[in-house]
Amino acid sequence: MDRHFRCTACGKCCFGWLPLTIKDALAHAQRFPLAVVWTPIKQASKAFDITARLGITVRMRNKKQLAVRIVPTGYIPPSMPCPALTSDNLCGIHADKPSRCRTMPFFPYREEADQAELLVPRAGWDCDTSSAAPVVYRDKAVVGRMDFDQEWGELRDQVPVLRAYGEWLMKSVPGMIDNLTKAVMKPGGGHVVVSFASLLRHLDGVDKAALAEWQLPVLADYMAKTADQPKLAEYHRNYDDWAWEIERLA
Repeated sequence: MDRHFRCTACGKCCFGWLPLTIKDALAHAQRFPLAVVWTPIKQASKAFDITARLGITVRMRNKKQLAVRIVPTGYIPPSMPCPALTSDNLCGIHADKPSRCRTMPFFPYREEADQAELLVPRAGWDCDTSSAAPVVYRDKAVVGRMDFDQEWGELRDQVPVLRAYGEWLMKSVPGMIDNLTKAVMKPGGGHVVVSFASLLRHLDGVDKAALAEWQLPVLADYMAKTADQPKLAEYHRNYDDWAWEIERLA
């Protein structure tokens, strides 16, 4: 069955967390407050195998295995819009927007044959999924796949770096396995969020001081935006803690 889709550029999906490749995180460090989001996936999940290929696997204390997605992320409260949106709700960086924005609504951490349900219309969507929109998915495969393949390629190429980083952090933070276990037990699944500085230290060939200088004012800006907002206290605390870590690199 053919699936049709056209983005209407309404800006409604441009709120909250933005998954990034390492390449995109470095390119947009002057724009997004960066974090690294760890998402544990149970072994019985359909997404376990592809997550294991792109991330790491760990064992819980009960010996059961988890696959863990490790994703650099634009860490923005879900109530706040993407900082790249213009006043008329259009993307202000369309020419060089992150791979994740180009590939939407497809998601590379899902097997290609299982992408169809991402194109089922949902309440609140302004996206065009009528027969007048282009065919984007056919015979369990993405049509017009240049952006999808580019994002997949970036994710595949960064696997060695993220695995080395992930294994190091698991050894360095004794409570990490317990945090991942708590997260995977949450209804609908959960996440563990850590500083981007923890990953930045492991990136070879990157001017860490320069990137830290770009990131510091962004963190300061979001600290100000989340100040005195009880519902965003965790975000505010994280921005504050991470600014201290980033400042040490700067």
